[in-house]
Amino acid sequence: MRLSYRYSELLPSVDALAGVMGYLPGTAPEPVTDLIAGLSEELMTTGEARAEYTIFDHVKLDPLSKTVEVEGVVFHVKPIVFSQIKNAESVALFICTAGSEVDELSRKSMKEGDLLRGYVYDVIGSEVAEGAADRMQESMKTAVASSGMSITNRFSPGYCGWDVAEQHKLFTFFRENYCGITLTDSALMDPVKSVSGMIGIGSRVKYSPYRCHQCDDKNCIYRGKKNR
Repeated sequence: MRLSYRYSELLPSVDALAGVMGYLPGTAPEPVTDLIAGLSEELMTTGEARAEYTIFDHVKLDPLSKTVEVEGVVFHVKPIVFSQIKNAESVALFICTAGSEVDELSRKSMKEGDLLRGYVYDVIGSEVAEGAADRMQESMKTAVASSGMSITNRFSPGYCGWDVAEQHKLFTFFRENYCGITLTDSALMDPVKSVSGMIGIGSRVKYSPYRCHQCDDKNCIYRGKKNR
């Protein structure tokens, strides 16, 4: 399944973006909120996020090794992720991206010494990428519900103990990469504002909060994130 979203569908409010930057509600100075509003408006007219996912029905889940095997490819997802998808009957592999434009604008601003502008672009890109992943996940949830199935939360290599190097395995399932994402040798995605991972599907799985109390990654973007 291939999906696309305009930035205008995904961009949070100015106050929400200011909150991501660390400002308490109503405390962001006017120059900052004006900049956020201006850059958001600029990107609304040109920005497009893309997402795609594929569902695999024949998977093997090994509770001893905490692995998920998809078409002969074994993902070592580790205990936290495995505990959430162990009852899955199928899994979806996905990738999505905010696109290269916002990355390029952020890098250009930083290089020119406008660090605040570069940072705002960076925050916008992160929020759009996560927003695209949220929308993709909702689309998947609706699609499988007609068959009496539910979905788990989404999990990405690099989080919850899952080795980021396994991005290389995941991307073998996206040879014709609609999202235009490439990987570096160290398994980092380009564009940077991209998300990839796995979602469990089944009649006995459920969407649960991220189990942050069991994970020691203090910089995880999902830490403290509430159920949607």
